[in-house]
Amino acid sequence: MRAAYRVLASLVAVGVVLQAMFIALGGFTAIKDIDGGAVFDKNSDLNAGQTLHGTVGMMVIPIIALLLLIVSFFAKVDGGIKWALYVVGLVVLQIALAFLSFSAPVVGLLHGLNAFGLLGIATMASRRASRAPSPAATTEPTTVV
Repeated sequence: MRAAYRVLASLVAVGVVLQAMFIALGGFTAIKDIDGGAVFDKNSDLNAGQTLHGTVGMMVIPIIALLLLIVSFFAKVDGGIKWALYVVGLVVLQIALAFLSFSAPVVGLLHGLNAFGLLGIATMASRRASRAPSPAATTEPTTVV
């Protein structure tokens, strides 16, 4: 279960990096299309980068974060539940900031900043699972000879 915890936490971190790549693709694609004469309004379709950013951010990362929280109860990672809760909390905050950004675009700055926090916390959670468990986290009795 420790390996599952480490993999899930790492997947959240990788997901954040992919999100930055997807939104950059979406932004540069929009600029290229505008330079080519396209007009964007409320009826415009999203491009591939924007679609990937929305799908991964609203579905994939939240599901992985919830799986991480579930696994954290069984993984015997020191502080694992706490770190998984941090990840889930930052994912919830990230989604809330995204929705707020549509009516107040300046909030998008916090959405971007929070992504760095999520990346760091998910990475820390993964690293904690790589460490050997503390004696208190193991259930095997120890004998002194």
